[in-house]
Amino acid sequence: MNTPTISRQSPGSRLRQAVLSRDITPFIGVYDVFSATLAAQHFDALFISGFGFAASFYGLPDIGFITWSDMVSYVQRIRTVLPEHHLLVDIDDGYCDPEVACHVVSILEASGASGVVLEDQERPRRCGHFDGKQIMPLDQYLAKLRQVLATRRDLFVIARTDSSDPQDIERRVIAFAEAGADAVLVDGLKSLETVRQLSGIVPRPFCFNQIAQGKSPPCTLTELRESGAKLIIYSTPRLFAAQAAISDAMVQLVNVDGSLAGSRVGVKDCTRILSDNLARRSAPEPIASASIPASPNQSSGKAQPN
Repeated sequence: MNTPTISRQSPGSRLRQAVLSRDITPFIGVYDVFSATLAAQHFDALFISGFGFAASFYGLPDIGFITWSDMVSYVQRIRTVLPEHHLLVDIDDGYCDPEVACHVVSILEASGASGVVLEDQERPRRCGHFDGKQIMPLDQYLAKLRQVLATRRDLFVIARTDSSDPQDIERRVIAFAEAGADAVLVDGLKSLETVRQLSGIVPRPFCFNQIAQGKSPPCTLTELRESGAKLIIYSTPRLFAAQAAISDAMVQLVNVDGSLAGSRVGVKDCTRILSDNLARRSAPEPIASASIPASPNQSSGKAQPN
């Protein structure tokens, strides 16, 4: 039997190489370890969504309740069962001051995170697709960003702005690139034309965040690739799918007088997924990178993340 080749690169280096070698990379947002396990069967890049984690771990909206220690623990649990997937982590504003942000980045990198998204919102923060956001002065954010970049080793850092003013957005993303960010993200964009304009002036990969019924229009990967976007974040598809499926299942349970006869998934199906995680967790070495399921048709833009 052939022995699989084990990846010895750091998670950050592997993500950076993937971004450079692909024309587009979708990151599928997950909300817990189980949802990450299921998404990982179809995509090799996952987004550790702040929206999803706040909902699943606290049962609260994503307005600043997440503590950095809870997020680190969450990432560690996912990395334990998915040793070779790309894990991009939402760290909001770095959890307040630059020293904390640098500490969090160091621990996340040591825990196996591939990259982080650092935003320029002030607290109290809001979901990027809602109104009422407060934006840090650019100099204040750049100081934090530069400290984070100086602290990380190989971690991939995406600098995000939540500004809504076109001139300010352009000024910020150019400054982010000049500071050394690996990629830039403008959240809540309402037009692909804006993506096309910004991606054409920023010498860094451009990241686009999609969220169902948010401010941005629903776009295909083909449309986004043609607009110049290289990284696509799908923040909440697993969370929203779970909400719909659980609600439907509860209605169905009432309608059939409590019978589970029609259940699509049974205990053996679920345990098989969990046993696969246990096998990877128990392995003395990471699984071969070649065995990871890559994003379907990732170079053609035909993946259907839902």
